[in-house]
Amino acid sequence: MPLDGDVLAVNGLPDRPVLVVLRALGLGDLLTAVPALRALAHAFPDHRRLLAAPAVLGPLARLTGAVHATVDTAPLAPLQPSLWGADVAVNLHGRGPQSHRVLLAARPRRLIAFAHPAVRCTRTSPPWPAEDHEVVRWCRLLAAHGIAADPERLDLEASPLGPPAVGPAPEWRNATILHPGAASPARRWPAERWGAVARSEAEQGRRVLVTAGPGEEGLAASVVRAAGTAGGPGGPVNPAGPTDLLHLAALVAAAERVVCGDTGVAHLATASGTPSVVLFGPTSPDGWGPPPGRTIHRVLWAGRQGDPHAAEPDPGLLRIGVDVVVEALAALPARGAAARRRPEALR
Repeated sequence: MPLDGDVLAVNGLPDRPVLVVLRALGLGDLLTAVPALRALAHAFPDHRRLLAAPAVLGPLARLTGAVHATVDTAPLAPLQPSLWGADVAVNLHGRGPQSHRVLLAARPRRLIAFAHPAVRCTRTSPPWPAEDHEVVRWCRLLAAHGIAADPERLDLEASPLGPPAVGPAPEWRNATILHPGAASPARRWPAERWGAVARSEAEQGRRVLVTAGPGEEGLAASVVRAAGTAGGPGGPVNPAGPTDLLHLAALVAAAERVVCGDTGVAHLATASGTPSVVLFGPTSPDGWGPPPGRTIHRVLWAGRQGDPHAAEPDPGLLRIGVDVVVEALAALPARGAAARRRPEALR
């Protein structure tokens, strides 16, 4: 069964109790759960802590220092046998009832989850806090179960389980990263607008790198074409090429600034202390934007909500013009000396 590279080590400790955390979602979901994962690591230091999530997230999960191994898990799919019979199961996936039942089917001795009327054993658990920021929500769940959790513990650090030996080429350190992709078309700003922002950055003497997730290479190439070939004093605008999550994390950590939509890269910028401009469309940033107090980030939102899964760019997102993004970039603070040292933790 697919496990990450650390599972052999933790399976070599058969007498340790097991804690299973369900968060079988995407990159941003993992990163917003980092404070909760660290709180669980502090509360259960003697447990083997296994994260039920897509295997691709395993290397980044290790950077939290809170997870021993990641067991490949699809959303709401049955848990693999290695996760059955856990001492403690924690639902950081959702409000239930489906996600509760996924964990209960694996017969843990204890379940930590929000209350759902359709799942009898959770009826005395805390209610789902619909208005909370995603980071705060999971910390609130743990606090209600007697586990102290600090929502400020978002930063990615080099993990004792092994930092990745990857990093950007030296010429891309302190660049402006543009990440035009998103999981759905509703959250994708048009490529020609990204190209105009890239051209503006290059004309101001900044190096510009366009990153892409799996299957988004064509979109990144379109942005580069829209930026033109002259490039300006900053040189040509370049695509990053194929990037796995560790390489992408290293690029974001090394960047001077990031511009992206409502997607996992925005959370990477928060986790690595990289100033960012984040474009929101159909979803309010109150729940998924940079947490309050993270003043190095600028959020752009037209103030209207829509369908985040729509097949066309959200009308609210389209109301954000190139000039607004360029102005927000101009207002970003420069990275300080301490922030510039952070990429070394990811190398």
